Amino acid sequence: MAVQTREKRDEKKSSEEKKMSLKIRAPEKELEERTKLADAYLNQLKYLQADFENYKKSVEKEKREFVKLANEKLIKELLTIIDDFERAIDSVKDKEELRGVELIYKNILKILEGHGLKKIECLGKKFDPYYHEVVLKANSDKEDGTIIDELQKGYLLHSKVLRYAKVKVSDNS
Repeated sequence: MAVQTREKRDEKKSSEEKKMSLKIRAPEKELEERTKLADAYLNQLKYLQADFENYKKSVEKEKREFVKLANEKLIKELLTIIDDFERAIDSVKDKEELRGVELIYKNILKILEGHGLKKIECLGKKFDPYYHEVVLKANSDKEDGTIIDELQKGYLLHSKVLRYAKVKVSDNS
């Protein structure tokens, strides 16, 4: 009987050890599953954060572009006044009479240049369809396609063509 009780005690002990082992394994398994879930949530949060940062950068870029070109229509309409000033200055023979007009003209140009307006330089350069519009062709001692006269000034607003320069090019054919 002593052997039997010893076996029963060993079985009982073994059974208790199994229960304890199961009790210990259950929290470890649960901890492992929760760690995996937490890692998945952390990765998802990182992706969302990166997407949000990209969105903020995109919105900021669009905002800068909008501000750059917001006054495009107004500046385009002011170009006709600039042209009128240039014609008035060129047509008057006594330049002393035009000092005030020239000062106003220069101030308007300075303000518009501060907002990104630039003249397209073209005299003596090769014709470029991205910046120039050919209105006339004429024989000249210059190479074919060289701009020999500027009939109307062209302008860029930042890097965008606001108005193409109307030009006369050499054509020796």
